[in-house]
Amino acid sequence: MVIQDEAEKKKKPSEEAKSSAETPMASSSGAASPATPSWFTPRRLLIIFCVINLLNYVDRGAIASNGVNGSRRTCTKSGTCSSGSGIQGDFNLNNFQDGILSSAFMVGLLIASPIFASLAESLNPFRLIGAGLSVWTIAVTGCGLSFEFWSITICRMLVGVGEASFISLAAPFIDDNAPTAQKTAWLAIFYMCIPTGYALGYVYGGLVGDHFNWRFAFFGEAILMLPFAVLGFVMKPLQMKGFSPTDSKKALTAVETTVSQVQDSDVSNGKLETFSGEEQFRRRSSHESSELTVVSKIRNQFLRFAKDMKVLLVDKVYIVNVLGYIAYNFVIGAYSYWGPKAGYNIYHMTNADMIFGGITIVCGILGTLAGGFVLDFMTNSISNAFKLLSATTFIGAVFCFSAFCFKSLYGFLAFFAIGELFVFATQGPVNFICLHCVAPNMRPLSMAISTVSIHIFGDVPSSPLVGVLQDNINNWRKTALILTSILFPAAGIWFIGIFLKSVDRFKDSENPVNPGGRSNTTPLLEGNLAETKSSAEA
Repeated sequence: MVIQDEAEKKKKPSEEAKSSAETPMASSSGAASPATPSWFTPRRLLIIFCVINLLNYVDRGAIASNGVNGSRRTCTKSGTCSSGSGIQGDFNLNNFQDGILSSAFMVGLLIASPIFASLAESLNPFRLIGAGLSVWTIAVTGCGLSFEFWSITICRMLVGVGEASFISLAAPFIDDNAPTAQKTAWLAIFYMCIPTGYALGYVYGGLVGDHFNWRFAFFGEAILMLPFAVLGFVMKPLQMKGFSPTDSKKALTAVETTVSQVQDSDVSNGKLETFSGEEQFRRRSSHESSELTVVSKIRNQFLRFAKDMKVLLVDKVYIVNVLGYIAYNFVIGAYSYWGPKAGYNIYHMTNADMIFGGITIVCGILGTLAGGFVLDFMTNSISNAFKLLSATTFIGAVFCFSAFCFKSLYGFLAFFAIGELFVFATQGPVNFICLHCVAPNMRPLSMAISTVSIHIFGDVPSSPLVGVLQDNINNWRKTALILTSILFPAAGIWFIGIFLKSVDRFKDSENPVNPGGRSNTTPLLEGNLAETKSSAEA
């Protein structure tokens, strides 16, 4: 009996070890696994991310609407003062301060995007999105509760911090789970929410501000986003291709269990006095070791970020793609800000903002979707993406440039609408290149740096520079033509990309374990297909 018990004890750990060794293999092979969230499907994930992206841009549109529709307090010579309207009226802001509110979120977005992308190397990306959306929800609520200029400015910066996690990580998740033949179309659907959300936010902000109060617009956004922030924490976390689940808690538990067993063993052997004599030294050493571990983690995180940045900056395909995107966004950013005013002055439109908004939302939706579906029809590859980018941007530039040459309002509207259709077709292909020209584990950083670049060098400086140009030449038609002509260099830069040697690193990484040692966890779609295949074979 004693021999049998000993044999069973030896056998049991062996079986447990075998079982634990088989579990990761099952997870990585794509078969049904307890770690796979059963509720999520690829389409549901796309829908959720589209709604979140829509809310992000509804917020941007709402703050822009307040800037246009708000007015400062005014006083007559007799001493009669009006209360003003909107944020500008409540806080008595000048135009410069009011303009800061529309772009303050950019500060948080540009600073936090690379940080979240770098943290995705060591923390679960899905949890990071949950944390970011929580910050966004709290910050938007803070905007509604703000009491003066600086309080709402800080809250707007925090809104950008919260949005940064989603902007950097959502597209790689969609890319993982989209069907291979429809990857660009899925990305196009996701980015279609940008013009749609901005236009809806403009209307939403105006309606709520007119009928209630501008504060309620922010409260409404927070209520709508709250379920998605909670979802990021309560659902089982998804894994992104190129990253393995973080097992630090399990490792820590194992270490603590081992230490406890050693202590119990030594106490039973009469060695308690040794531990009591060295307990203070051990605790001090453990505390110092934990501090060194934190410093080491921060240092390693920084070194990893620097190494990944070096890889991005020497990647010719990535650099050419982002440079073209910067030139493109320079024009689009100035269009969104100065377009209505230029249209009003050139063609004397009575409702210039509504006309430009309507054209943008319709052409934005149709053009963005068309660009994604056309690239998939061509076979989604980096070379084909560059061909589509250069062709659509060039054609769009020709139509937009010609539109501002027309003296007739109807001729302008027809040509400008066609031009925007082609111009917006770039959204799917340009982000497809950002995701596929780098290794899977670098996609969050690729998206983050792309976002930072197109804002810092694109739409952020374009609006004031166009304003300076208009002040000097005092002719909106010439200003619009000069601005539109920048689309031609953008098309030329992307045309260069066609001749660069490109490798789709996402497709090349389809192996169980990548060279960096990170497990390529099977995304949702492949997992579902594997389960279907397994059940069919059974």
